Amino acid sequence: MGAFRLPDSSGDKGWVWAGNEMGALAYYPHGDSKGANDGYPGSLYGTGNDQYKYISEVNIPTPVVSGEKNLNDLNTATTLQDFEDILGHKLQGKELPKLGLTYLESQGEQENGKLYYCYGEHIQDEEKIPSHGWFDLDLSNPQLQGDWKIGDKLNLLTTYYLFNINKEWADIYTPSKYLATGRFRDGGQGSQGPSLYAYGPWNEGNPPASGTKLSYVTLLEYSSVTDSESHVMDRYSHSDEWNGGAWLASGSRSSVLFLGTKGMGNTWYGFSDGTKWPTSGEGPFPPVPGISPTFYGEDLRGWWSDRFQAEILFYDPSDLAAVANGTMKPYEPQPYATLNIDQYLFNLQSSKQKDRVGAVAYDSQHGFLYVSEPLADGNKPIIHVWKLKK
Repeated sequence: MGAFRLPDSSGDKGWVWAGNEMGALAYYPHGDSKGANDGYPGSLYGTGNDQYKYISEVNIPTPVVSGEKNLNDLNTATTLQDFEDILGHKLQGKELPKLGLTYLESQGEQENGKLYYCYGEHIQDEEKIPSHGWFDLDLSNPQLQGDWKIGDKLNLLTTYYLFNINKEWADIYTPSKYLATGRFRDGGQGSQGPSLYAYGPWNEGNPPASGTKLSYVTLLEYSSVTDSESHVMDRYSHSDEWNGGAWLASGSRSSVLFLGTKGMGNTWYGFSDGTKWPTSGEGPFPPVPGISPTFYGEDLRGWWSDRFQAEILFYDPSDLAAVANGTMKPYEPQPYATLNIDQYLFNLQSSKQKDRVGAVAYDSQHGFLYVSEPLADGNKPIIHVWKLKK
């Protein structure tokens, strides 16, 4: 459907350096209730500067398809609630902090709908610490509640993305558990493919006590690179990035999608120019190459591939139902389709460019999928919009 820009801002409380793979986005169906009747109701809650993770609410202007990918063709969102430090204080001092965010109508004994969150950081190894919670929609008075754990699962599996499960499906296969949480970390630590777990904290208190181990149902989980067995996602690469997801449904059709940046061709740990670095942490170490980056991150050590593409993975919910019922192993579901979305991006500078897309939000009532593209508007992201065909 096109894209739109985010409001200008300055300083830490703004959209600069936002919208990347560490950010979060949530759709709120009752937001901007007095806004224009333009076919794009509701609002978006999102995290700003990736070092601070303050949260703001904006309206949703009509997206525009710009054939020349000219930013001046795009409409700009309006701030509804300015940035507030809702979760940022929890993330200070953490390395490459991750955050997931979604909205769900009131459940159980709740008097109103909540914004649900999860958070983690890049290196967590064997940690099993509280990481999930909820807060109210008024950012000046959020009434933050949490943190809770997803059972005894590793944070490497549960603390990155968060989205709503289709209620009709959940009522059959994961009763009273309407939220899906999971994580993917490059290098295959945790799961060599996206992981996913259904949970519902309102079932264990309003709110549950701090530190509660929440019950959950596993829907998807592959082997970790450290496991003795090797069950991986088809076309898996250590350089993959899967940042967010959504549960799509239209009549009898449904799909669970994950969105991110896919590594293609040969994969190695080291630098973008092909220099390989020992993953054991023991030498001998090669000289660090002098790379003049054409985009943010190209000169950093990490997992690289010959090239990358922005991609959507599609999973069949009937496979996840079989996992929930115990008739399939969590590593058996595989994507039945993929979609390359590079052609729509504004900020493609190199075939080796990572972090092509960031956070994801979904309007299930109207079928709109919202996806952030970092650094597409100077140092700010833009928001792309797709519509599900009914």
